[in-house]
Amino acid sequence: MGTTNLDKKQNKKKKRYIFRFIVLAILLAAVGYALYFNLTADKDVYEEGDQAPDFQLTQINENNEVESIRLSDLKGKGVMLNFWATYCKPCEAEMPYMENLYPQYEDDIEIVAVSLDASELVIHQFIDKYNLTFPVLHDTQSDVMDLYGVGPIPSTYFIDAEGKIVEVVAGALTLETLEEKFQMIAPN
Repeated sequence: MGTTNLDKKQNKKKKRYIFRFIVLAILLAAVGYALYFNLTADKDVYEEGDQAPDFQLTQINENNEVESIRLSDLKGKGVMLNFWATYCKPCEAEMPYMENLYPQYEDDIEIVAVSLDASELVIHQFIDKYNLTFPVLHDTQSDVMDLYGVGPIPSTYFIDAEGKIVEVVAGALTLETLEEKFQMIAPN
């Protein structure tokens, strides 16, 4: 006797269960691997007292003579390293304060604003809107953001003249707070 319709249905059902089990096992293995990799990955989080990791990015605005900036080239000056984006309202709120203080402090402190935007066009429009004169860099691949482990934006790293991180601030800064931090990182 040949196979009946019932046997065919049961075989089909069995094959479907086996296939689903294999797919589920592969998915679970992938999730397990991803969790293990993320939990054991060597993720450096830079904080107060650490040496600021070096990087080099291209400058977007044309208000300064250099086309790219390497953090280590700023040694001897205090650095305000600010991660921001044009779509971030708190970032937008603190930019005028930064521009207001920059001419006063630019001999001793460099503001390095690292934009996380996807498009240079929106960054140019933002620079023009606020007449920003400090260096605005573009982190096109989020490499520097990842290097510093930046979470929420704006995030600001205040770095002293020796290249050490003095303070990390997540969130927007007021004019008063910003001036206080500048005085803290200005070389003596």
